[in-house]
Amino acid sequence: MSVNRPSTIENQLLLRLSPTERDRIGAQSDCIELSHGSVLYVSGHAIEHAYFPRSAVICLMATLPDHQPLEMSLVGNEGMLGASLVLGVSSAPMQASVHSPGSCLRLSRVQLQAALSEIPELRTTLNHYLHLQVMQLAQSAACIHFHDIEQRLARWLLMTHDRVHCDHFHFTHECLANMLGVRRSGVTLAAGLLQHQGLIHYTRGEITIVDRKGLEAVSCLCYSALSV
Repeated sequence: MSVNRPSTIENQLLLRLSPTERDRIGAQSDCIELSHGSVLYVSGHAIEHAYFPRSAVICLMATLPDHQPLEMSLVGNEGMLGASLVLGVSSAPMQASVHSPGSCLRLSRVQLQAALSEIPELRTTLNHYLHLQVMQLAQSAACIHFHDIEQRLARWLLMTHDRVHCDHFHFTHECLANMLGVRRSGVTLAAGLLQHQGLIHYTRGEITIVDRKGLEAVSCLCYSALSV
């Protein structure tokens, strides 16, 4: 997915720290650019880095043999990737790859552990985020089981819109199918319904949010429950 976004976006978790502590984290971290499709974590493998997105968006995916990956959650500048490190767990629970390219602050596992010991404010902030992430994953699993494709597509588009900070973005049919856990024909039908209602404009993978309020009305209640 490619997007155009403002360059002044900052990570919201780090903004909750005091300026002094935020500067300490910034001095220890690397500011990197993440490219679309890059795999950051492989399920069950060791976590080497924690990521605090600024403008990048990262997706967490559940994987099963002989099945396409199913996207379970998105991490943008509201959160972080690698929250399990706060618990001392250094193996990745899910696959993580870059959903939307952009900038990101990166800390090594050792650097993050040191920062958690030295900055109590950071540990408290990340503990709260970890709790929220567990709730989001549980809600997302229930949503996949109980709600129809159109509702879930509206939810994913709203969640993406919140994180990319612009009205226009590009989704491949394969990406949308992975988001919803359906075949491409289901994506075509659901996107067509949203476009027919004047909520989005969708052609050849290019999506523009036309009526956000209308999209929120169509989405299931899981959107508000999953919002940070």
